Amino acid sequence: MRKAVSRAVSGLAVMPAAIALCALSASALAGQAENPIPPSGGALIMPKGSLPDPLAAGWNGEKVCALLQENENIRAFRCAFPPGVGHERHYHAPHFGYVVQGGKMRITDKDGTRDIETSDGSSWKSDGVDWHEMVNAGGTTAIYIIVEPKGAMK
Repeated sequence: MRKAVSRAVSGLAVMPAAIALCALSASALAGQAENPIPPSGGALIMPKGSLPDPLAAGWNGEKVCALLQENENIRAFRCAFPPGVGHERHYHAPHFGYVVQGGKMRITDKDGTRDIETSDGSSWKSDGVDWHEMVNAGGTTAIYIIVEPKGAMK
């Protein structure tokens, strides 16, 4: 008898959690068409090749980068980010970057979110980026020149 009562009581303890789980599942399934998170609850995995490159990516439907030069060897473009303007999620082929006008950028990538300060005249080299997105978190317009060797394009 004691075992039967114990089983019944432990079964009751699980009931609220089971009811809450059913309620959460029902609401998640109801809004599935608008929800990009898969029903498994895992992270959203973007199919390879579905992200835009930096020249095609924009911010709220507006372009932030403009093509400067393209030939059989390179592609160069200029990106400008006024305060509060960013660059939607995109990938980068290997490239060289030059900071025309620095600023404070908030970058989100696979490692998390961080703020970086860039200085006028500084530069960087990258072996490529699977994905990142950023927004100008400072008070000045940040301007960058990106140069990609054509052999490095993804």
